[in-house]
Amino acid sequence: MASVASPIIFKEFCPLYYLLNAIPTKIQKGFRSIVVYLTALDTNGDYIAVGSSIGMLYLYCRHLNQMKKYNFEGRCESITFVKLLSCFDDLVAVGTASGRVAVFQLVSSLPGRNKQLRRFDVAGIHKSSITALAWSPNGMKLFSGDDKGKIVYSALDLDQGICNSSLVLEEPSSIVQLDYNQKVLLVSTLQRTLLFYTEEKSVNQVGTQPRK
Repeated sequence: MASVASPIIFKEFCPLYYLLNAIPTKIQKGFRSIVVYLTALDTNGDYIAVGSSIGMLYLYCRHLNQMKKYNFEGRCESITFVKLLSCFDDLVAVGTASGRVAVFQLVSSLPGRNKQLRRFDVAGIHKSSITALAWSPNGMKLFSGDDKGKIVYSALDLDQGICNSSLVLEEPSSIVQLDYNQKVLLVSTLQRTLLFYTEEKSVNQVGTQPRK
């Protein structure tokens, strides 16, 4: 008996006006009017995270249809990368053009989950624009890469409110992608792709020829 083909579902793609309308196109700073550019994006089933050129992170909760805003203290600088993670707590990592990295532990209404917004900073290691971020599935490890080739490992203890960071790898060209799974960090740069084994601290290059 011939199997019945599943019906084809057509979907229409359109701008997310409900999201875009909640983000200002300009802000006033003193006597100047500054245009707001959207510079980074990440999504999961719970949130849409949008970074901006004014250093503001816009976080839209898809279940509550609410927009919240988070920012860095101090000078206003462009957000270059955002990375969401849903594990026991909801986390979002944010990187900026000057190399600042922060982790926000979000508030949850669910029982037993985090009830107070907390922020962790990766301080003083990156000195240039953040180009990649990668979480471990449990939210205890964060890897960050910049356009000078530095990769930093941050160990987070959410219960104790501690973030310890260290430089684990330095490449001669910009980091363009990071992904982590089972003690192996996949690293792509402008010149090559490699596997970094975090326990042995060893490197295995993928392929032999450099990228053109």
